[in-house]
Amino acid sequence: MAKKQQRPGRTLIVFFLGVAISFGLVALTGTWTPQLGLDLEGGTRITLQAKGSPSQENLDEARDIIDNRVNGSGVAEAAVSTQGGGIIVVEIPGDQRRDLIDTVERQAQLRFRLVACSDVSPCIPQGNPGIADESQITPEIVPDEGAPSASSSTRTPSAETTSGGTPRVAPGFVKGGTKTPKPTSTPSDEPTDSPSEAPSESPTDAPTDAPTDAPTATEDFDNGAVGDLDEEIAFMRGGYTQADVDLFNSYVCDDTGQLLDAATGETANLPDDPLKPLVACSPPEESTSDTQPGQPSFKYLLSKAIIQGTDLDDAGFGIPQGQLGYAVTLDIGGAGRSVFSDASSKLRLDQEQFAIVLDGQVISAPTFQGRIPDGSAQISGNFSETEAESLSTSLKYGALPISFQEPSSDTIGPSLAGDQLRAGLTAGAIGLALVMIYCLLYYRGLGLVVIASLGVAAAIVYAMVLLLSETAGFTLTLPGVAGLIIAVGITADSFIILFERIRDEMRDGKSMRVAVESGWIRARNTTLAADAVSLLAAVVLYIFASGVVKGFAFALGLTTVIDLVVFFFFTKPMVSYLARYKFFNKGHRLSGLSAATLGTDMAPAVPAGGKA
Repeated sequence: MAKKQQRPGRTLIVFFLGVAISFGLVALTGTWTPQLGLDLEGGTRITLQAKGSPSQENLDEARDIIDNRVNGSGVAEAAVSTQGGGIIVVEIPGDQRRDLIDTVERQAQLRFRLVACSDVSPCIPQGNPGIADESQITPEIVPDEGAPSASSSTRTPSAETTSGGTPRVAPGFVKGGTKTPKPTSTPSDEPTDSPSEAPSESPTDAPTDAPTDAPTATEDFDNGAVGDLDEEIAFMRGGYTQADVDLFNSYVCDDTGQLLDAATGETANLPDDPLKPLVACSPPEESTSDTQPGQPSFKYLLSKAIIQGTDLDDAGFGIPQGQLGYAVTLDIGGAGRSVFSDASSKLRLDQEQFAIVLDGQVISAPTFQGRIPDGSAQISGNFSETEAESLSTSLKYGALPISFQEPSSDTIGPSLAGDQLRAGLTAGAIGLALVMIYCLLYYRGLGLVVIASLGVAAAIVYAMVLLLSETAGFTLTLPGVAGLIIAVGITADSFIILFERIRDEMRDGKSMRVAVESGWIRARNTTLAADAVSLLAAVVLYIFASGVVKGFAFALGLTTVIDLVVFFFFTKPMVSYLARYKFFNKGHRLSGLSAATLGTDMAPAVPAGGKA
């Protein structure tokens, strides 16, 4: 069977077409400079001081959660480290972003509670609070009528809530006037699985004096324990005591949604104990349009927790179908899924509220509009994209096991830029120049192929770095730059292996065109084995290393793959193409393939049809 005719010119055309497409994609992004890391560009340093004396295990767990949060937000190369005295330091490259600071410092302690009463629904123990104005509409939980879109990590919601009582009207929502909390004990003709006015058999022992410090992990508030659903429904329907009412009245909410002591006006750090009732505020909301007026902060008396945030399987964000605002989706699993399903059946539809409480603040207090069997819920409202992403990221990676004092953040300059960066780049440029000079002196004409291959490889690496910076959040650090420079040697090795194989074949009396093809088979296998070792080392480093070492490993792996692409689709076709010209195949003294260079007494064989 005749050997398939080689078409190096066609291969080169396709290769350069691919390079042109990659730069075309870069042009579409409009970004021609890569994202730089903290050591090259500077950024934000956040210092977190733990409350109390947490164990090293809890401190390490908090560090890992924070690391997942900041890097899960698309910020590569963020450095998170622990220091003595219960301190965690977070260094984030780039411009200061408030949403990242919120993501880092948020406790992300999520709990579901039932609403007993609120500012607009009086607290009346063992009684009926009455019926509020029907123009006051509360957000409802509705069955799924559309999935979020235009977002990563979103889930199809089958329940919908609205933040702070100012919902964007979704499919199935009741439209009305001003949206404020509704009373939770209004009479209803709808049957329920529990009596509407059942007194509680176990009055709460909630304290009337607020502790001054927030809970820490040592208080074991997040041990998975929750109240019984039927008992908490009875508590919601008037089963609370006068002590609970006094607790409710001892606090007020300020204009920012902060809970204050009514007597002193000082901030009240009320512990969010899942086994005790809670007084909490909802954040105020600004008006977004004439039909979506702003709302003040509301105060709530809440039951014991019925679902813990530890039952949350996943969280995402997106724009629900038929709406304009962003929403956060929740997927409740474990024991919480059945409790959520039971609550959607037992609570009075469109009337009785449950609260989604995050870090002691009510972020949503909706009602159900139907049974939700699969544990899916959705928090919607006046979220911006960054706010929704920040909240979903915090919830997805879990609550911090310890509490922190008020964090401090400051802007820092590039620590390794200037002289050190200049010195590193200068060393890389000198090394690259020496490689090129050596190849020109030793391989002469073939050395031009080395220079061209290195130039093409550098262009592709630059395009890939730009694209990855824009699409995957890849951040270039000084170790990453080192990985790119080291790859120059790996790339040069591939060329040397090919050229030496060709010269060995030509020493056996073969023409250059034949030597290129036979030498390529041997050089290809050697190069694949060598690059496989480099790629394996990069993968192992990336998997098991942390911090900036990951950047070094990623850069090394990226350039190794690009080396193979250039070697197969540029260097080899280029050498095959040059073998057609007499300057090379006749062994000109400047070609690098002369008899003197090869160490033989005769010139290379010249095939018929060689070009001048």
